[in-house]
Amino acid sequence: MPSALERPRLRPVETIVVPDARHGRLLVLRDTQGIAPGHAAIPPDLIPVVALFTGEHTCDEIARRASLEVGSTITSDLVVKVARELDEGLFLHGDTFQRARLEVEREFTSSPVRPASHAGGAYHADPTALRRYLDEDCLGRAARGERRGRMVALVAPHIDPWRGAVSYGHAYGTMADRLADDADTFVLLGTSHAPMRAPFALCRKSFATPLGLVRVHEDAVDTLARAADFDPYRDELNHKREHSLEFQAVFLAHLLTSRPDGAPPPRIVPILAGLGEHQAHGKDPARDAAVERFLGTLEELVASRPGRVVLVAGADLAHVGPRFGDAAFTEPERRDLEAKDRASLDHAATRDHAGFWRHVSADLETRRVCGLAPIYALLRALPGLGAGVRGELLHYEQTVDAEDGSIVSHAGLGYFVE
Repeated sequence: MPSALERPRLRPVETIVVPDARHGRLLVLRDTQGIAPGHAAIPPDLIPVVALFTGEHTCDEIARRASLEVGSTITSDLVVKVARELDEGLFLHGDTFQRARLEVEREFTSSPVRPASHAGGAYHADPTALRRYLDEDCLGRAARGERRGRMVALVAPHIDPWRGAVSYGHAYGTMADRLADDADTFVLLGTSHAPMRAPFALCRKSFATPLGLVRVHEDAVDTLARAADFDPYRDELNHKREHSLEFQAVFLAHLLTSRPDGAPPPRIVPILAGLGEHQAHGKDPARDAAVERFLGTLEELVASRPGRVVLVAGADLAHVGPRFGDAAFTEPERRDLEAKDRASLDHAATRDHAGFWRHVSADLETRRVCGLAPIYALLRALPGLGAGVRGELLHYEQTVDAEDGSIVSHAGLGYFVE
């Protein structure tokens, strides 16, 4: 038996519960690193089997344990069959996965461009259709207020643009109105939905979009890399499929192609924020010297180019409901969720990075705010933009799944100077 099947161990992957006409519900495994070419759908009767794929049990032991749990016989042959299919699909640790990872990593590392992984799925791949959608369905639905100050930082959603159109519109519609003409460096801070071993992951690649290439600011990336007390490229592969930055690059590509003649060419600094150890164990990032050194360098980088750097965090808020293992939320529970989200956003709007971290960390396991790390990093770097920066909530929204009532909340939050 191949080694991956002796004691099957599931890789760290994203798990969601989705409705299914035949089985009622399915557990779907998705690889956020982009190694596995597809997803795996686990029917309810096999979930107890897959739950035991921890690397601690043989297939015979899994069959016995799962049989006791479900009250009916599950054979070793069935366990082996499930393990083999997951191994072939690249969802198990083992030689099959390692060979595939090395090949994907080699190809990604050698390319100077990060491809548009979600074009044609999460947004239009056709440039004309994409521009029309962004203008009409996103930017065209934003409330345009009186111009007051220039935008220097932005928290935008990273939910797909189909569902987050209004929030994206408020965020990037405001940027379109209030961005300084000489802003030329956009520091993109995103959630890593794949596990990270280092606190942050840099990417020294330009981002391809259907609207053209968004070029990387190599000197800025190199400055951050030299200052890091950890390997800032250890988790670079996470950038391959990560949508939290890709969606920001698409909106920036749309906005910045229409800049005035003579405006400096825009560049991005792509950073995935993990801080996984700190989130998992309730650690204060401010007490971590390596994190402080990295974010301090980012703050200095912002300060070294006054008026020309814009911080952008691609960050959603809560993830609750049946898809995430909860019961469907009642209306009072939705109002309570909004109150908690707005309290977190109040900390962010007042530039209180420590208070924001504490408030979101307090119920991270139940509210599941996936934008904690990138918003914290943005807040920590804000002092580099100087005094007088004020936060303004542009939009708050709860996107509710029509089928099962699951909720993803998100917001647009801008920072301005007069």
